[in-house]
Amino acid sequence: MSEQNPADQRDVPKELERVLAAEVSLGSRMRHVAVGLAGGCAAALIAVLWATEPHPLPARTQAAFAGLIAIGLAWAAFAGWVLSMRRPLFARDRVLGARLSLVVTVVTGVAGTALAAARATAAEALATALAGAALVAAAGLVLVRAQSRRRELLRLRDALRQEAPRPPK
Repeated sequence: MSEQNPADQRDVPKELERVLAAEVSLGSRMRHVAVGLAGGCAAALIAVLWATEPHPLPARTQAAFAGLIAIGLAWAAFAGWVLSMRRPLFARDRVLGARLSLVVTVVTGVAGTALAAARATAAEALATALAGAALVAAAGLVLVRAQSRRRELLRLRDALRQEAPRPPK
């Protein structure tokens, strides 16, 4: 009994095959496993810390813990979504991850700056704001690059589909 690989029966352009192999590679999937585990473990650790406090925490601390748990769960959900997909995403996962990163960075930067403005000196608040702005700029750059990569992959996919020979009817 011989088994045939369905990919051998299709005429997939080599360029598209190379790009798609990188999109669904083991390394890529393992990075998403690491992101999911890190987000889930961070959320669980903070939830356990919060639940085991002997006295009620101040409202600001509860809000901070809730926010951090939400961020960890968001990263775990993102990784779960990517790992559950059984087809190439054409960098859609990169764009979604970059958007999540930008949102988290903006929220963290604003919260850190507000806290520094309320409790620290003007120089420390300025330093916190500048650090937050630098991180937001970096996250924005990652988003721009992810969107560019997605557009490039979609253009390549469309071009290769147009070049591929049509099967006879």
